Amino acid sequence: MAFLDTLPWNLVILACLTLGLAPFFPEPHIWEKLKMLAAGELAKPIDIFDLIMHGAPFVLLVAKGLRTVMAS
Repeated sequence: MAFLDTLPWNLVILACLTLGLAPFFPEPHIWEKLKMLAAGELAKPIDIFDLIMHGAPFVLLVAKGLRTVMAS
């Protein structure tokens, strides 16, 4: 968990804004994959990989935020 402490906030936020939301048009992949997950249509391995890849920065952001709040 010390890894989260060494990551700068600006890098995590930049990852969310770039990798997390790419491609921006017509809609971000993360949003498309979350809609597919909610509809029960997320079945192909490439779609699952896409969800993990585009969701990872947001998971990292939440983990770092929780770690920061719990430490103070």
